[in-house]
Amino acid sequence: MQPATPISTRSRADTRNLPPADSPDFYQMDDLLTAEHKLVRSAVRDFVRREISPIADDYAQRSEFPRQLVPKFGQIGAFGPTIPVKYGGGGLDQISYGLMTQEIERGDSGCRSCVSVQSSLVMYPIWAFGSEAQKQKYLPRLAKGELLGCFGLTEPNHGSDPGSLESGFSEYSDYYLLNGSKLWITNACIADIAIVWAKNDQGKIRALIVERGMDGFSTPEIKNKWSLRASVTGELVFRDVRVPKENILPDAYGLKHALKCLDQARYGIAWGALGAAMECYEVARRYALERIQFRKPIASFQLIQKKLAEMLTDITQAQLLCWRLGMLKNEDKATTAQISMAKRNNVEIALRTAREARQILGGMGISGDFPIMRHLMNLEAVSTYEGTHDIHLLILGAEITGIPAYK
Repeated sequence: MQPATPISTRSRADTRNLPPADSPDFYQMDDLLTAEHKLVRSAVRDFVRREISPIADDYAQRSEFPRQLVPKFGQIGAFGPTIPVKYGGGGLDQISYGLMTQEIERGDSGCRSCVSVQSSLVMYPIWAFGSEAQKQKYLPRLAKGELLGCFGLTEPNHGSDPGSLESGFSEYSDYYLLNGSKLWITNACIADIAIVWAKNDQGKIRALIVERGMDGFSTPEIKNKWSLRASVTGELVFRDVRVPKENILPDAYGLKHALKCLDQARYGIAWGALGAAMECYEVARRYALERIQFRKPIASFQLIQKKLAEMLTDITQAQLLCWRLGMLKNEDKATTAQISMAKRNNVEIALRTAREARQILGGMGISGDFPIMRHLMNLEAVSTYEGTHDIHLLILGAEITGIPAYK
């Protein structure tokens, strides 16, 4: 039997074909999952190994989104998994959705961002706040990946303060006239529809469905990103866009409903960031066991073991947070502050894990032969979007003291 080629000397093609190790599960979290949860995770993991991992580095290097994955995400049920089956969704619980995003982000954060936006920021508001006609018109096609959507809240002058948004619309006989712009919008340039939050003439925030092809609606792409390079990011620009009155979400009133959508997305991000951390940990662990220095594996050195032990501890804490938060969401008990804690904590531990993993791999840590540096760059953006690291800290501070420091 021939000895295995050390991972540190394998070619890019060899490393991409390595079967990823199973998730670290130090506290036997699998015992808390149902058979359906494990089936969902296994199916998505196989999909990621087959469709995402082999191409993620190439698309990141080219700064291009793999658009061919959109209908495939629809086929595996990654779009709207918690939406009722009658509207094309999967009818699954929140733990299943979390496990999906975990596995997809083990492949790439940009792919998980696409799935999160479609499920939590496009399909969810249509299902939660839309009319029956809107649900029937959009949700089944969004679930199949026949349509792709984006979410327009952040503006050039208003990121962490969405209540001050400037985009607005005026009412006419059978349409609304929309003006303004949105910035840093995932899927913007390839989306068929946009859920756009804007103020009416009375200064009230409402949500409208804007469709590609409407006159005055354009979506310029943001170039030269160092993060989320395998994801499409752009602007939404509205210049006297006529939006039919039937395209307003009838039950979306005020900023609170926009923030409720963000809660759905932040929940998925908490699981997704955990997936990136798990992947970085496993790559570093395998590398440390196979990389020989001073005539023995570097895994035998105390400093490497310290890094791995701290990484595993962080990941285990994040797994427990995700599972408990998922159970609370299943019971409709999860609060915004609880979701903020999980998003902030898990992205932070993912960044720390990726940085330590890069150190363990040494020079190979910056190579595209391994996913570490790509995850690290992606997580820098994940730390900022859907509420920055510090804003989530202040959300928790307001929950603790009853005093909102951001107002």
